[in-house]
Amino acid sequence: MHARLHLKQSIRWRRVIWLTLAAAIAAGPVSLCRADPQDTVPAASAVDPDYATGRKALDSKNWNAAIKSLSSAARRNPDNADIQNYLGFAYRKSGKLDLAFKHYKQALSLDPRHRGAHEYIGEAYLMKGDVKSAEKHLKALREICSLTCEELTDLERAIANHAKKSPVKGSR
Repeated sequence: MHARLHLKQSIRWRRVIWLTLAAAIAAGPVSLCRADPQDTVPAASAVDPDYATGRKALDSKNWNAAIKSLSSAARRNPDNADIQNYLGFAYRKSGKLDLAFKHYKQALSLDPRHRGAHEYIGEAYLMKGDVKSAEKHLKALREICSLTCEELTDLERAIANHAKKSPVKGSR
Protein backbone atom coordinates (compact mmCIF):
# COMPACT_ATOMS: atom_id res chain seq x y z
CA MET A 1 0.00 0.00 0.00
CA HIS A 2 2.78 2.40 0.95
CA ALA A 3 4.66 1.64 -2.28
CA ARG A 4 1.55 2.34 -4.38
CA LEU A 5 1.08 5.76 -2.69
CA HIS A 6 4.74 6.59 -3.25
CA LEU A 7 4.38 5.65 -6.94
CA LYS A 8 1.33 7.92 -7.37
CA GLN A 9 3.18 10.85 -5.76
CA SER A 10 6.19 10.22 -7.96
CA ILE A 11 4.02 10.22 -11.09
CA ARG A 12 2.38 13.48 -10.01
CA TRP A 13 5.75 15.17 -9.46
CA ARG A 14 7.01 13.98 -12.83
CA ARG A 15 3.88 15.39 -14.45
CA VAL A 16 4.42 18.74 -12.69
CA ILE A 17 8.06 18.84 -13.79
CA TRP A 18 7.18 17.99 -17.40
CA LEU A 19 4.40 20.61 -17.51
CA THR A 20 6.74 23.23 -16.06
CA LEU A 21 9.43 22.32 -18.59
CA ALA A 22 6.92 22.43 -21.46
CA ALA A 23 5.70 25.86 -20.33
CA ALA A 24 9.27 27.17 -20.17
CA ILE A 25 10.01 25.90 -23.67
CA ALA A 26 6.78 27.37 -25.01
CA ALA A 27 7.64 30.76 -23.50
CA GLY A 28 10.74 30.91 -25.66
CA PRO A 29 14.33 31.70 -24.88
CA VAL A 30 15.24 34.49 -22.51
CA SER A 31 18.26 36.30 -23.78
CA LEU A 32 20.68 38.45 -21.90
CA CYS A 33 20.83 42.10 -22.83
CA ARG A 34 23.98 44.06 -23.51
CA ALA A 35 24.59 47.75 -24.08
CA ASP A 36 27.55 47.64 -26.45
CA PRO A 37 26.96 46.39 -29.98
CA GLN A 38 26.39 42.66 -29.87
CA ASP A 39 25.65 40.06 -32.51
CA THR A 40 22.20 38.54 -32.58
CA VAL A 41 23.78 35.81 -34.75
CA PRO A 42 27.32 35.42 -33.32
CA ALA A 43 28.41 32.79 -35.84
CA ALA A 44 28.08 35.32 -38.68
CA SER A 45 31.26 37.12 -37.66
CA ALA A 46 33.25 33.91 -38.05
CA VAL A 47 31.99 33.48 -41.62
CA ASP A 48 32.74 36.97 -43.00
CA PRO A 49 36.23 38.41 -42.45
CA ASP A 50 35.04 42.00 -43.21
CA TYR A 51 32.35 41.62 -40.57
CA ALA A 52 34.91 40.43 -38.01
CA THR A 53 37.30 43.25 -38.98
CA GLY A 54 34.48 45.78 -38.69
CA ARG A 55 33.62 44.53 -35.22
CA LYS A 56 37.25 44.89 -34.14
CA ALA A 57 37.31 48.43 -35.53
CA LEU A 58 34.17 49.23 -33.51
CA ASP A 59 35.83 47.91 -30.37
CA SER A 60 38.85 50.15 -31.00
CA LYS A 61 36.57 53.11 -31.86
CA ASN A 62 38.00 53.40 -35.36
CA TRP A 63 34.70 54.48 -36.92
CA ASN A 64 35.99 54.99 -40.49
CA ALA A 65 37.63 51.56 -40.62
CA ALA A 66 34.47 50.02 -39.16
CA ILE A 67 32.33 51.72 -41.81
CA LYS A 68 34.62 50.50 -44.60
CA SER A 69 34.70 46.87 -43.45
CA LEU A 70 31.04 46.66 -42.45
CA SER A 71 29.96 48.23 -45.74
CA SER A 72 31.82 45.47 -47.58
CA ALA A 73 30.14 42.85 -45.40
CA ALA A 74 26.74 44.49 -45.99
CA ARG A 75 27.15 44.28 -49.77
CA ARG A 76 27.49 40.50 -49.43
CA ASN A 77 24.86 40.14 -46.73
CA PRO A 78 22.36 43.02 -46.98
CA ASP A 79 19.75 41.20 -44.90
CA ASN A 80 21.87 41.03 -41.74
CA ALA A 81 20.29 43.31 -39.13
CA ASP A 82 23.43 43.24 -36.98
CA ILE A 83 25.59 44.62 -39.81
CA GLN A 84 23.05 47.38 -40.45
CA ASN A 85 22.96 48.20 -36.72
CA TYR A 86 26.77 48.31 -36.52
CA LEU A 87 26.92 50.57 -39.57
CA GLY A 88 24.40 52.87 -37.91
CA PHE A 89 26.46 52.84 -34.72
CA ALA A 90 29.70 53.69 -36.56
CA TYR A 91 28.05 56.46 -38.58
CA ARG A 92 26.43 57.93 -35.44
CA LYS A 93 29.73 57.88 -33.58
CA SER A 94 31.43 59.59 -36.54
CA GLY A 95 28.76 62.32 -36.53
CA LYS A 96 26.98 61.28 -39.73
CA LEU A 97 23.44 61.08 -38.37
CA ASP A 98 21.58 60.83 -41.70
CA LEU A 99 23.53 57.69 -42.60
CA ALA A 100 23.14 56.37 -39.06
CA PHE A 101 19.35 56.70 -39.29
CA LYS A 102 19.35 54.98 -42.68
CA HIS A 103 21.13 51.92 -41.30
CA TYR A 104 19.23 51.78 -38.00
CA LYS A 105 15.95 51.88 -39.91
CA GLN A 106 17.21 49.13 -42.21
CA ALA A 107 18.16 47.01 -39.17
CA LEU A 108 14.71 47.52 -37.68
CA SER A 109 12.98 46.68 -40.95
CA LEU A 110 14.93 43.40 -40.99
CA ASP A 111 14.39 42.72 -37.27
CA PRO A 112 11.72 44.90 -35.61
CA ARG A 113 12.72 43.50 -32.20
CA HIS A 114 16.44 44.36 -32.52
CA ARG A 115 17.13 45.81 -29.09
CA GLY A 116 20.45 47.40 -30.03
CA ALA A 117 18.98 49.21 -33.02
CA HIS A 118 16.12 50.57 -30.89
CA GLU A 119 18.54 51.84 -28.24
CA TYR A 120 20.95 53.40 -30.71
CA ILE A 121 18.36 55.04 -32.94
CA GLY A 122 16.83 56.47 -29.77
CA GLU A 123 20.22 57.91 -28.82
CA ALA A 124 20.63 59.32 -32.34
CA TYR A 125 17.24 61.02 -32.04
CA LEU A 126 18.41 62.59 -28.78
CA MET A 127 21.47 63.96 -30.60
CA LYS A 128 19.00 65.73 -32.92
CA GLY A 129 16.90 66.89 -29.96
CA ASP A 130 13.94 64.70 -30.98
CA VAL A 131 12.92 63.36 -27.57
CA LYS A 132 9.51 62.23 -28.79
CA SER A 133 11.05 59.82 -31.33
CA ALA A 134 13.56 58.57 -28.77
CA GLU A 135 10.68 57.83 -26.39
CA LYS A 136 8.94 55.87 -29.16
CA HIS A 137 11.92 53.51 -29.26
CA LEU A 138 12.03 53.40 -25.46
CA LYS A 139 8.41 52.24 -25.54
CA ALA A 140 9.33 49.55 -28.08
CA LEU A 141 12.13 48.33 -25.80
CA ARG A 142 9.71 48.14 -22.87
CA GLU A 143 7.54 45.83 -24.97
CA ILE A 144 10.47 43.75 -26.25
CA CYS A 145 12.36 43.21 -23.00
CA SER A 146 10.45 40.70 -20.90
CA LEU A 147 12.61 41.71 -17.98
CA THR A 148 14.69 44.82 -17.72
CA CYS A 149 17.44 44.75 -20.30
CA GLU A 150 20.53 46.88 -20.61
CA GLU A 151 19.38 48.54 -23.84
CA LEU A 152 16.20 49.70 -22.10
CA THR A 153 18.10 50.94 -19.04
CA ASP A 154 20.67 52.75 -21.18
CA LEU A 155 18.07 54.53 -23.31
CA GLU A 156 16.08 55.52 -20.21
CA ARG A 157 19.25 56.97 -18.73
CA ALA A 158 20.13 58.79 -21.97
CA ILE A 159 16.66 60.36 -22.14
CA ALA A 160 16.84 61.41 -18.48
CA ASN A 161 20.31 62.92 -19.00
CA HIS A 162 19.09 64.73 -22.11
CA ALA A 163 16.17 66.19 -20.14
CA LYS A 164 18.56 67.42 -17.40
CA LYS A 165 20.86 69.09 -19.94
CA SER A 166 18.17 70.74 -22.04
CA PRO A 167 14.96 71.49 -20.17
CA VAL A 168 13.55 73.28 -23.19
CA LYS A 169 9.80 73.83 -23.48
CA GLY A 170 8.15 71.42 -25.88
CA SER A 171 11.06 68.95 -25.89
CA ARG A 172 8.75 66.25 -24.66
